[in-house]
Amino acid sequence: MTVRKAWIVVTVAAGAGLSFVMVLVVGVYMVAGNLANGVGQGARGLAKGAVPAAYQALVQKWGNLCTAINPALLAAQLYQESGFNPNAKSPAAAQGIAQFIPGTWATHGIDGDGDGDRDVWDPNDAIPSAAKYDCTLAKYVKDAPGDPTKNMLAAYNAGAYAVIKYGGVPPYKETQNYVKTITTLEESFAAPVTRVDPSKQAAGAIYYAQKKLGTLYLWGGNGTADQGGRFDCSGLTKAAYESVGITLPRVANDQYNAGPHPGRDELLPGDLVFFSDDLTNSRAIRHVGIYVGGGYMINAPRAGAVIRFDPIDTPDYFGATRVTEDGAKALPTSV
Repeated sequence: MTVRKAWIVVTVAAGAGLSFVMVLVVGVYMVAGNLANGVGQGARGLAKGAVPAAYQALVQKWGNLCTAINPALLAAQLYQESGFNPNAKSPAAAQGIAQFIPGTWATHGIDGDGDGDRDVWDPNDAIPSAAKYDCTLAKYVKDAPGDPTKNMLAAYNAGAYAVIKYGGVPPYKETQNYVKTITTLEESFAAPVTRVDPSKQAAGAIYYAQKKLGTLYLWGGNGTADQGGRFDCSGLTKAAYESVGITLPRVANDQYNAGPHPGRDELLPGDLVFFSDDLTNSRAIRHVGIYVGGGYMINAPRAGAVIRFDPIDTPDYFGATRVTEDGAKALPTSV
């Protein structure tokens, strides 16, 4: 379904008597705000739980090593590279949480924790090394015109020479996509400093989800015909946003990174709301629903239950994401 069609069907739904849902959704169109602006602006708070607690202090400290980076940007790089997995290894032999290849590590790896060694597999060394490498690249291209953070990211992807040669981000599609991906993901790891913009697709996503009310839960369900049109929690949210042209990852903890994170008192209909037994780590999220207003969500709760309205104010409430099209596109296909 196109976004245009989503607006049309929501209007029709209101005429068909779905006034409860539509009253809740009206806030999507009435409330506006501004996204947190800029990249590379020094100290920037991290969104609650976005970085696993084991690495949060490291990212906050080393993300302020130079003015070209900030903690949210460093977190976005680590997530894109490894999903915060310190044991990650790529087919190209990139290693650890920051995915250094051996040659780059030999030159730029540092003893971040001062224990006498430089271990690419140890986040206490790898995270500081990633920040130091970013800042080194920023120095290489400091005289290039344009945004210093974007130039640094371009140098990371294409090399400093290309940035210097072209006077900024070079005209390589891969490099331009990389810069956009990391700066977009940055918004998912930063605590917003102003109210974030409402999603234009939110009403259509809610309309899709409310049509599934009463459908029996199915673990791993994607709503396909062979599954009887049944869903699990993240299968429902994925299908709801897919109906308005936004493709989300399949699992809840990756969906958390599809946009910025409004506070509990700033929720709007269409926001995804998340639940976890570990409120310090977004990678531990185990459940997701679609907020509809008034403290309620539509969700596929568990085996034996049906898709229904449930309250969100429970002890395991983790936080929320305002899905954006660019945010969803920026997510790595596997982490």
